[in-house]
Amino acid sequence: MFIRKIGIDLGTANTLVFVPGKGIIANEPSVVAISILENKVLAVGIEAKEMLGRTPDTIYASRPLRDGVIADYKITEAMLKYFINKVSGRVRFFRPEIMISIPAGVTSTERRAVIDAAIRAGAKAAYVVKEPVLAAIGAGIPINSAAGNMIIDIGGGTSEVAIISLGGIVSAHSARVGGNKLDQAIADYIKRKYSLAIGERTAEEVKIQIGSALPQVKEEYMEVRGRDLAGGLPKTLKISSNEITEAMQDELREIINAIKKVLQEAPPELAADVMDKGMVLSGGGALLKHIDQLITKTIEVPCYVAEDPLFCVIKGIGIALDNLEFYKRIIMLTK
Repeated sequence: MFIRKIGIDLGTANTLVFVPGKGIIANEPSVVAISILENKVLAVGIEAKEMLGRTPDTIYASRPLRDGVIADYKITEAMLKYFINKVSGRVRFFRPEIMISIPAGVTSTERRAVIDAAIRAGAKAAYVVKEPVLAAIGAGIPINSAAGNMIIDIGGGTSEVAIISLGGIVSAHSARVGGNKLDQAIADYIKRKYSLAIGERTAEEVKIQIGSALPQVKEEYMEVRGRDLAGGLPKTLKISSNEITEAMQDELREIINAIKKVLQEAPPELAADVMDKGMVLSGGGALLKHIDQLITKTIEVPCYVAEDPLFCVIKGIGIALDNLEFYKRIIMLTK
């Protein structure tokens, strides 16, 4: 296969793969299932996610990335190898160049680990670019202009907030709270209030179906199935959207605090630009109902959801790959 460039949005919840000329060709959960006895990878992506919470003692299904960074180096390498092979086949004439997104708050050691994992997985060269910059490019923000542009990228493991001017990050903060922490907060709330244990997939479903960042006048309801902690038997209960809003309050406050911190640290001229233009929301978390209204109301600066927020980072990677030489000089963090 003659694929020379691959872009990978390595997310805590999902991994997306982009190939120039073909577009997004993979969008799978960042989950790997491993056989403990043979120490062998059994499944990656969708197939492995189906196994979460359902595996016997001999199989271990896990997310190799936690809070946006590599928690398990070997498993991440296996996952990268799976995606590279899926795109370019096992027999390759060229080792591809790979661009990978990383959170703004990663350390140099964590950055090095991503590059090493990509090269060991079959890349000729690996470039890592900070997520807020890629999200801004994908959202259509003119990052090279001499004006402050603010991006809030709420992913599965982290919420990245950054003010970008002249192609670089001027002020940024990475809060280790995202979609996964919101799911966990919902599961904990239901456990605490109703003594009902639910899995992470059920909690995510509840968030997607009836979750809202602001209380609603007309409440929505949903039936939730789980295990009653008192009797140990399966049980169904009806839960309201305003209860889910209450469950997520602490996590949403953390995201708001990250936005405030970035604005407080920004030079006055850039802060004024942001007040003028507003803030752009991207990432899966941007799909939570009324989150833009909550941010606008709390920060008192207009906040807008980007078009296709879920795909902003991978779209940014696509644009950067198509203009690799240009972006290498501006935004790239190489070895």
